[in-house]
Amino acid sequence: MQAIILAAGEGSRMRPLTSNQPKVMLPVAGRPLLEHIILRARSAGVDRFVLVVGYGAECVRSYFGDGGRLGVKIDYADQYRQLGTGHALMAAQEKAAERFLVLNGDVLPDESSLKEIASSGTAAVSAIEVDDPRRYGVFLAEGDCFKSVVEKSERPPSNLANAGIYLLKRSIFEAMRSAPISERGEYELTDGLNLLSPREEIKIVTLKSWLEIGRPWDILTANEILLRDIEPTISGKVEAGATISGKVSIGKRTIVRSGAYIVGPVLIGEDCDIGPNCYIRPATCIGDRVRIGNAVEVKNSAIGNDSKIGHLSYVGDSIIAERCNFGAGTVCSNLRHDRGNIKSFIKGVRVDSGRRKLGVVMGDDVMTGINTSIYPGTVIASGFRGLPGAIHKGLVKPSI
Repeated sequence: MQAIILAAGEGSRMRPLTSNQPKVMLPVAGRPLLEHIILRARSAGVDRFVLVVGYGAECVRSYFGDGGRLGVKIDYADQYRQLGTGHALMAAQEKAAERFLVLNGDVLPDESSLKEIASSGTAAVSAIEVDDPRRYGVFLAEGDCFKSVVEKSERPPSNLANAGIYLLKRSIFEAMRSAPISERGEYELTDGLNLLSPREEIKIVTLKSWLEIGRPWDILTANEILLRDIEPTISGKVEAGATISGKVSIGKRTIVRSGAYIVGPVLIGEDCDIGPNCYIRPATCIGDRVRIGNAVEVKNSAIGNDSKIGHLSYVGDSIIAERCNFGAGTVCSNLRHDRGNIKSFIKGVRVDSGRRKLGVVMGDDVMTGINTSIYPGTVIASGFRGLPGAIHKGLVKPSI
């Protein structure tokens, strides 16, 4: 079985986390999102992949190579301009088999549903039942067969949202050549499906679970879910006086110093220096070469490679990218006094995150001064340099 994974986009809604790498390479539970997708597809019987790459293509190629490390074969197709999902699939036409899976690079499906789709005797599309279908393209169905996609309607015909996973034949390419350009100026794969459905039977498979990484705080949700299944492995050094409770995985050459208190599930990478006397709470993912200083508390957060959280700091429900440096006493607050939902920002627009607890979303190479306070839901651009005693809130732009 072959799978084509659409992984060419930047992921503009994930900014500033995608300033220096594509969304598919953002770490989730200790590995890039795209690697999770490949591994789940491999478990469903896929052994050959075509990765459609564009933004950050070299980052993807250098990490995955030919796929040998993962026990699969990987080829690449280049989408030089990102003009929609249909346009991305067309970039892979020359390398497509007679029958193939199509996966979006920001959706992590459950393995059993993937196996069901892969073994379908006909073409198939995936759906997920949602509470508010107005936010999605939804399927118009006849029995368990697909008839069409209705995009983001105020009166959607069903609650079956398009989950972005398909089993298709090469006939989709002919349909895509007849598909019109959308109002967004893109070629949509769903328009090709609408043209194909009168001529071919397309089955609808409803997913049992679905993780979509479309907004920065979705990483926190994914970490909470995926860390439940980690196998605790202590490959580093844990000093006497440190406490490890629950599922905790510690990478090679990492040292956990005396007085550290770690409650799993927690994942800590390689070559880290943790403590002394720090508190790491559940659902935290810490990358490689990270320094967590004395009397630091980290809760339900993602800390990127090479970042340093200075002593006396607090990080709650936050996403910290790579090479950030916290001045001592930096506090990332994560809760409103009225306990309402936290507002944050997507592409510069203030939105409701839907979360009652959310700290900061911080891009690469940010430095905070000592005794910095950061309001809930704040987004800080990559490369920002803060002053001592600063208060940051809202959308914090790069330093001049």
